[in-house]
Amino acid sequence: MSRPSASLRTAVVWEVLHGALERRVKSAGRERLDVLDTGGGTGNFAVPVARLGHQVTVVDPSPNALFALERRAAEAGVAERVRGVQGDAHGLFDVIERGGYDAVLCHGVLEYVDDPADGLRNAVAALRPEGGTLSLLAAGLGGAVLGRALAGHFTEARHALTAPDGRWGEGDPMPRRFTAEQLTELVGGTGLTIEAVHGVRVFADLVPGALVDTEPDALDALARLEAAASELPAFQSVASQLHVLAEAHEQRDQ
Repeated sequence: MSRPSASLRTAVVWEVLHGALERRVKSAGRERLDVLDTGGGTGNFAVPVARLGHQVTVVDPSPNALFALERRAAEAGVAERVRGVQGDAHGLFDVIERGGYDAVLCHGVLEYVDDPADGLRNAVAALRPEGGTLSLLAAGLGGAVLGRALAGHFTEARHALTAPDGRWGEGDPMPRRFTAEQLTELVGGTGLTIEAVHGVRVFADLVPGALVDTEPDALDALARLEAAASELPAFQSVASQLHVLAEAHEQRDQ
């Protein structure tokens, strides 16, 4: 079964991130920000951020992903503003500068690291001591439970609901999932101020693509529905992903 486009599924995150970067430009007093994208892969967010005029460093463990990133940045005309570096969250400061970034994107990382708290601390330590913005995106528990149940896999849904890591079984490709409370607790533990929490892909992963393709204006209507539901805790609890935006406003212990 086909699903709505990837751009729809990330629209809520991009809108929040775009606004946060605009505010960071004003507070930093510079038109160009230094942005770190940990686990940025092929540049789904890095390239659009570079199009805004910012300098983006992508750290990812996959050479193939970094090669695709280089090609994508070149095709978008932003190759000079995108730098790919091979590395991971655990050894982040082996490959990039500590405290050198105005904004850090930590998207799809905490699910895969051995110690999410340690991985997040590294991401936060990459922010400038005088302040910075963190964009955190991670897999949501509720969306997986709902998805398995609607597919008729009730035992797997119950297993995900009760498992400490939120996995529905041995065949689950996702190593870990989070609730909104778990993510906000992790972020709060770093000393950052949480500005917003959004549910991502509340409906997009459940709606058959055929419905969106055949109904006039359905894609726009679905996008508006996603945006409206994303800020409501009741719908965040069943979202496929969770997005937390946080800010560092003052000197932190590095």
